[in-house]
Amino acid sequence: MSANVNPVNWFEIYVEDMDRAKKFYGEVLDKTLEDMEVPGGMEGLKMVAFPYVDGAINASGALVQSGDMKPGTGGTLIYFSCEDCATEQSRVEKAGGKVHQHKFQIGEYGHCAICMDTEGNTFGLYSM
Repeated sequence: MSANVNPVNWFEIYVEDMDRAKKFYGEVLDKTLEDMEVPGGMEGLKMVAFPYVDGAINASGALVQSGDMKPGTGGTLIYFSCEDCATEQSRVEKAGGKVHQHKFQIGEYGHCAICMDTEGNTFGLYSM
């Protein structure tokens, strides 16, 4: 892998209620999530994509509703980049989620907040 390639390529956040999850992340991140066409051979899935900036150093992913994979806490923690994570954190409870740990400093590396979405998934917000 090239040194100038972001090693994170794709992520999936598993959900029970796609409409609720799409609304939650759209409100918290102030972004538009788009319905995806599910790849062939993957029947029974619903997918909604997070925005991706073509040509930028970034990764994208999707909300996924599947009978095989369930949402929950205690696994992988995804951090969303923010200008100031306090802004997105302030939207979490209004959107139906919970703030577990309000914005805190991580030394010289910036700030984080740890939250829970409407599906029971824990996620992080990160800002420099």
